[in-house]
Amino acid sequence: MPVSKREKNILVMAAVVAVVFLITQVGPAVQSVYERRAAEIEDVLLAITREERLIENSPEWRERRIDAQVQAAEVEAQIFSGNTIPLIEANIQRDLTQHARESGLSVNSTRLAERLESGDWLLISQEMSFRTTDAADTIRFLQRLENSSPLLRVKDFSLNRSRNQYSGSITVVGFARDPATSASTEV
Repeated sequence: MPVSKREKNILVMAAVVAVVFLITQVGPAVQSVYERRAAEIEDVLLAITREERLIENSPEWRERRIDAQVQAAEVEAQIFSGNTIPLIEANIQRDLTQHARESGLSVNSTRLAERLESGDWLLISQEMSFRTTDAADTIRFLQRLENSSPLLRVKDFSLNRSRNQYSGSITVVGFARDPATSASTEV
């Protein structure tokens, strides 16, 4: 069957429309699929590189984790603990009194502990007055405080001599986590 000139023109126009359609619609769609695939390949290559770097650095990270755990244990050993703030204050007062008595000091009195709260940390200040007949007892007492665990730090210290007796007062501070906030963060 012979094709007429009009049919040829229609076929040529259909071919031109098909080419234009391919260029304007299918071409960009294929290009976006190609670009998306290239981006996914690049993401996978970056992830592989990152994983390889993490694997190479894993001994260093393991060492850092162990160091952090050791430091956390050291800090935990230096702070006071208790279920309530009054128990923590009582623990500090008990430790201070015990160090004084083991050093040969006689405890005259202790005041109520004062506390300063900052976030979930507490700074508890405890004052105590004492007396002794031997000045070396105070040195032993201060050395015991220096080496105490949980840690007690001297904030204020005074010592007076009258005849053959020494009387003094000391204020120490200890740190603790606030039991109310640390219990809520653990949960």
